[in-house]
Formats: sequence, C-alpha cells, structure tokens
Amino acid sequence: MKLHILGAAQTVTGSQYLLEVNGSRLLLECGLFQGRRADTYERNRTFHYDPQKLDAVILSHAHIDHSGNLPNLVKNHYTGPIYATAGTVDLADVMLRDSGYIQESDAEYLNKKRKRKGLPAVEPLYTAADAERVKPLMVEIDYDHVFEPVPGVSVRLVEAGHILGSAAISLKIQENGKTKRLWFSGDIGRPGMPLLRDPQLPGEVDVLMMECTYGDKPHPDPEAAFQEFRDMVMRTVTRGGRVIIPAFAVGRTQELVYLLHEMNDDGLIRNIPIFVDSPLAVAASLVFKKHTEYFDEETRRLVMESRHPALDFDQLTYITDVADSKALNTRKGPMVIISASGMAEVGRILHHLKNNIEDARNTVAIVGWQAPYTLGRRLADREERVRIFDEEYDVKAEVVTIGGLSAHAGQDLLVRYAQAAQPTNRLILVHGEPDAEIALVDKLKDSITATINYPALGDMIEL
Repeated sequence: MKLHILGAAQTVTGSQYLLEVNGSRLLLECGLFQGRRADTYERNRTFHYDPQKLDAVILSHAHIDHSGNLPNLVKNHYTGPIYATAGTVDLADVMLRDSGYIQESDAEYLNKKRKRKGLPAVEPLYTAADAERVKPLMVEIDYDHVFEPVPGVSVRLVEAGHILGSAAISLKIQENGKTKRLWFSGDIGRPGMPLLRDPQLPGEVDVLMMECTYGDKPHPDPEAAFQEFRDMVMRTVTRGGRVIIPAFAVGRTQELVYLLHEMNDDGLIRNIPIFVDSPLAVAASLVFKKHTEYFDEETRRLVMESRHPALDFDQLTYITDVADSKALNTRKGPMVIISASGMAEVGRILHHLKNNIEDARNTVAIVGWQAPYTLGRRLADREERVRIFDEEYDVKAEVVTIGGLSAHAGQDLLVRYAQAAQPTNRLILVHGEPDAEIALVDKLKDSITATINYPALGDMIEL
C-alpha cells in the first residue's frame, strides 16, 4: 500500500493524504492550503490525482485547513461518499458555504484590480453553490462504529477532543494476506478544556501519522488560562470598559462563551451584556447546541439539571444583522464583544477595534496564535500605533494575550500520544513546522523505537 503526502507537509495547513490500497484510492482530509495569495490559488486548484478516480473520502473534522477544498473536489466531478461524524457534517456545511462566499468575494475584489491593469479575470476557486453540493455526499458515522469505505479497509472514528465532532481515524488494512493498523490523529485536542470530551489516546498500531503543530511547546494548565481570562474581564468591567475579543468562529468562540457563562452563573458579571458578532460563529453555535451528545460530562450535567443551555444565557446576544453590529459602537456601558476574524484581518472585528482601541478603559484580548504581519500580531506585539482601514490609531486600550487556550495538544500530550500508540514500524509527523518537528523528535528519541518520518509535500511512503 502507498501513502501519498499531498498537504500539511512541513507546514500547518492544507491537510490531504491519499492512501492506495487493494486497487482503491482513499483520501484522508481535503483541506485548503492557506498562505501567501500568490501561492495558494494554484496549489488549491490543482489536485495531484484524478478526483473522479477517488473511491471515498474520510474527514477528521470541519476546520477549513482539513475540509476547505471539498467544494473544489466536487466541482472537479468527485461524486463518492465523504465519511465524517454528524457534528463534522453539520459544521462543515456551514463553514464550506461561508468559504464559498469568501472565495467569490475575493475573486470579485481581485478582478476589479485586474481589470484596471488590463489583465484577464480570474475565477473563484469555488462558489457557495459548489459548497452546497458537498453535504449530499456526506455520510454520518458514529464514534467507534466500524465501517468499510473501500474493500479490505475497516475504519473507526475516535474522539479527538479538538472541536465538535473531531475524530482520529483508525484504519485496519488487509492487503495481500497481511494486516496493518494505521492511526491518523487528525488534530489532537487537550484534556480539561470546556464543553468537549478529552481526546482518546490510541492503542498499539503499526503506523502512526500524527500532527505536531505544537511539538516545540508544552501548554500551561488550562485552569491557569481560565483564571487569567476571568481576571481580565473583571478588571475591565470594573473600570467601565469593554472587552473586545478577536476569535475564530468555530471552537474558540464557543469555549469563550462557556467561560463567560460560568462567570455569570457565579455572579461575577451579572447584568454585563455579552455579544457574539459573527454570522459564521452564530451558525456554528447553533450546531454546537444541536449536538449536545458531544459535550463532556460536566456540560451535559449542567444541561440535564436545567441550570442553563450550554451556550445560551440571559446576558448573551448573538448578532447577524449588520445594523445591530453597528449599533454596538454607540451603546453605552461595559460589555464583552466576541467577533471574527481571529487574527483581526477581516470582518466585523475591525470596526469594533477601530471604535474602541483609543479608549484606555477598554481591553483587547488576544486569545490565540497570531500569524506574522496580521493586525492581531501587531496588537500582541504591543505596537503603539496600528493601521485599521488605512487609518492610524493610537493603541490606548489595554492589550492582553492569554496563552493556554489553544485547542491543539501541546508537546507534553503529543509525547504521551505517540508513546500510547508505540508504533512498531513508523511514526509519520505531519501538520507542523520544522522547528516543532525537531523539538518533538528530540523528546521522543529515547521512548519510540519506530522509524520517524517528516515527509515533504509530494512524498510517497510504502507502508
């Protein structure tokens, strides 16, 4: 059998892996590569295989770097099944339609510039209509249910604890009278995070393909991060200010709402209004509320005791309408505003930052990793002046960065994960930058005897 590494190779985006076995072609993930605009379009547009000759796709979770090129796959005449958990099916539908809208909008903006230069128009990678054609192909699979996507391959989806519905993919492969056990981690979550169950560690396998995003960085105890978040909110509302939080629409927003809900139940922020201002986050939160079966024991208990729905309470308002979003900027008094995008590059968060960043009573809370050159990174780096919508603003608001809220496993858990699997043949590290891989391999070298690979894009591995 052959494993082709077609994405998230020596980088953290664009997951895509093609398994050839028993004459069948099974694709694990179909993510968008996200990077410099000059690199991304052609790379995402071109598949290194014929989509019509794929037999099946298995999706670990709905994040765009794992699912975001499915509409393009369907646009190129893939008509087979796409297996995923029910939570992933519903989240992917919401996120892919939103991604299709963004692809169209970006192409429209780019074509205005190209027209002025006398250049031909470009087509969007895919459209919202293309994205809508994905869900009818998706097949919902329960955790731990064994299914056979192609002959000779038995698969289980196992709780990954990363976002709602996320899964590791366990494959038992029979070929030429031999059996091999391959485990693909997907994105590994963290124990002790709000809402979701903890990730399940693998058992012994022959080959482990594992993400290494934070292979160079152990995460602090989540409770320390939660307390830092609570302290920041209390400090801001006490001085009459607003908390402005750039946050990704799926996963991070729902966790923050849950933490704020706990604060409200504890009487810490009674009567302080909280707004989630992002149409995608609103749609994703509805999916979270639909799928309470994926919540951890504590969250399910709260729901069963009728103390509150897990993501809804009196002080919380979800906003989709543009006029309601604009009205927040003239509203008086303390409040918390959570809005996309998570790196403060596009979306409604820019308007909230523009209107609040020069008031020293307010706080901008950075709660996730920020890519270089983004507004979020400039804020995290404590730059004194920033540009928003081509205008300069003095950063007078307090800026707080809260580590420890990542939904990815840190180095310590990655080590335990690999040790639990004890791959007898091979450990394949994907979805991580070189520095992360080097640090993780150094930690593993005394406890893992399997061959460790860190494949490049386009590599083929014989299993």
